[in-house]
Amino acid sequence: MRKAAERSGIQDGGGGRAVKRRREQGQDGSLSLLTYYMAVCRTDVKEMASENHSGLQVDPTVIVQPVGTANKGQPSSPKSVKPVAQDLPDELVQAGWSKCWSRRENRPYYFNKFTNQSLWEMPVFGQHDIISDPLGLNATVETGDGDSAADSGQRKRRHSEDTQQQSSNSFKKPRTTAPLTPTTPIIPISPIAVGTPSTPVSRTSGTNLAEEKQQAAPTSTQAVAAASSSSSSLSSIPAAAPIRPTAVYWDLDISTNAVIKERLPIELLPPHPDVEILRAQLTVKLRQHYQELCQQREGIDPPRDSFNRWLLERKAIDKGKDPLLPSDCDPIVSPSMFREVMNDIPIRLSRIKYREEARRLLFKYAESAKRMIESRNATPDVRKTVKWNVEDTFNWLRKEPSATKEDYMERLEHLRKQCGPHVAAVAKDSVEAICGKIYYISGEYVKRVREKHLALLKECNISEEVERPEVMDRLVYCYPLRLAFPTTPLPRVDLHFENEVACIRYKGEVRKISRNYLNKLEQLYRYSCVDDVRFEKFLTRVWCLLRRYQSMFGVGIHEGTGFQGALPVSVFEALNKQFGVTFECFASPLNCYFRQYCSAFPDTDGYFGSRGSFLAFSPVSGSFEANPPFGEELMESMVTHMEDLLGSSSEPLSFIVFIPEWRNPPTPALVRMEESKFKRHQILVPAYEHEYRSGAQHICKKEDIYYKAVHSTALIFLQNDAGFVKWEPLPERVQQLMAAYKLTGKSSSSSSSSSSSTAGEKDQEQSRDQSSITEHH
Repeated sequence: MRKAAERSGIQDGGGGRAVKRRREQGQDGSLSLLTYYMAVCRTDVKEMASENHSGLQVDPTVIVQPVGTANKGQPSSPKSVKPVAQDLPDELVQAGWSKCWSRRENRPYYFNKFTNQSLWEMPVFGQHDIISDPLGLNATVETGDGDSAADSGQRKRRHSEDTQQQSSNSFKKPRTTAPLTPTTPIIPISPIAVGTPSTPVSRTSGTNLAEEKQQAAPTSTQAVAAASSSSSSLSSIPAAAPIRPTAVYWDLDISTNAVIKERLPIELLPPHPDVEILRAQLTVKLRQHYQELCQQREGIDPPRDSFNRWLLERKAIDKGKDPLLPSDCDPIVSPSMFREVMNDIPIRLSRIKYREEARRLLFKYAESAKRMIESRNATPDVRKTVKWNVEDTFNWLRKEPSATKEDYMERLEHLRKQCGPHVAAVAKDSVEAICGKIYYISGEYVKRVREKHLALLKECNISEEVERPEVMDRLVYCYPLRLAFPTTPLPRVDLHFENEVACIRYKGEVRKISRNYLNKLEQLYRYSCVDDVRFEKFLTRVWCLLRRYQSMFGVGIHEGTGFQGALPVSVFEALNKQFGVTFECFASPLNCYFRQYCSAFPDTDGYFGSRGSFLAFSPVSGSFEANPPFGEELMESMVTHMEDLLGSSSEPLSFIVFIPEWRNPPTPALVRMEESKFKRHQILVPAYEHEYRSGAQHICKKEDIYYKAVHSTALIFLQNDAGFVKWEPLPERVQQLMAAYKLTGKSSSSSSSSSSSTAGEKDQEQSRDQSSITEHH
């Protein structure tokens, strides 16, 4: 210490005499006073760092090390001379910060083991850092006076709370949670794939919440590599404008209580933007083929969203290798597509509001039924029956010009009962041919997409055959799905912002997403992705993700978005607090509330936290929320899978299912759940008294996010015995859940958008009304 003081004295005294002598000799031009004192300051800083970090030898019992620095090969944390309580937030500890004591200044300071940065003041989480925030989406907003929001003195614990507190009208509420640990006979472990997929490390059940957050933090070697190349990586990443205050519709800090058996990576090819463009073009062509076949053969337009429901129904049973288009299904004729097309023959029956509409619809139906019977191969008896009923209807219309709306509707119902079965019989073969041709065309398109994808792999010297790694028979906390194939080099995409919308462009095709949801994808990517620490492939993978979901939605306004509707935030909060729900069985990176969820596309969504398809997901224990797309075949497959899981597990397992209460006729899924031995409780939420979040929430306006449900919703609790004991639907818990389901008033100001968003659901309900009379095949 005395030597350090002597050195400091030499710098303070000798430096002043040297400057004075130089000034007297007129040598200011060779070394300015400012430059010299900057050199002196740098020397002082080096002396302080050397004295605090390496110049002291103390008892190891008082050395403070941040969480996660015990791994071999990581940078060692600075030694201290006094025990300092680690009162840092979890986010700062994960970012490499630790609190140390300066013997020279006799006060605490903060040191980052990743960047070797030292600060006297506590670091502010959320400021722009090239390692933890490569795109700068979490950068603090500079105010007009030059002060940042981070200098306001507030010290927020979590990043999601930081985003929430920026907004004055946020839906997020403060939450207190306790770790939920599964009571399994074998202690689950948390796999963290670094370098190679599926390399789990052990975890104790008592530290579930803390270590789940460590999983999202980069390893020290990755952080050092990112820091050393930060200057080069910044030049290739577009600068992002600062994020503005907005509402938060998710909570990515909630850890999982879902336990699964360790599983192999899936053998799907890694996404590539050129392949996504080809797949999107072929999907549009397939939709056009479907429309042309319906118009040419049956004289009708395709039922609204029937193609999307066909995709859902086919993918539930498809064994093909394409994530979107079906190619290996049994049966070939889709029950969903066949049923919906048949319901619109001979004409599509819409909802009737006025008397004149009912009269016009009755006349049109009679005329179309007569024309179809005359143009198809029908037996003489069928022709005679239909012709007689049609003529009788025309005579009644001439005799009753002043009939009421109810009279017309009653007559239409009678005509459908008399002629509907005969019309369906003559149209059956034609509709089956439509369904079969669409399926065969889809199979040809899948071959073209896969050929292009394999050609890209071959250019990168990646073999089509992959080695299957060994998987241990053990229980682990659920982790994001990994791909068996290594990723290919991805091309660069361009990013620019238009107000609150981020525009990502590749080869002239722009995909848009709100700035807030791009920030959400960045958080999910940091939690889940293990092969892109420097975020070099982040924007390209976001583009592929948006392109895939747009292909599934369709090109029409509001088309397909009803299949991605989500529950209100308040309901998710109640589910988590009252019933321990931490997992969504049907979600996407765009609409998920938790960071652990199942989704439709494992190849694009796995980088953002997806656990794969729910029908291929087999949890041993945990509490789950299921709000499936409203496709009858998919919902029935969901019930079958849930009953298999509940019957095979003795650990606590619970599913809270949200499905539409369709009673005319009732859906097979609803009937099976109501009669299931695992049903513990059922709740009915009336139509127009609850809301959903739009499937286009990642791009729509804030006032259009919520819309009223046009149908009643049934909440059904499916639990095994252990799950019932742990998460029993007690009256007080159910009451809290129903209170959260009350209207928030957000949809009242957007009635026009609500009507557009729910048009597909109304059409599907009307289609179900028709199917109650039309013969099912």
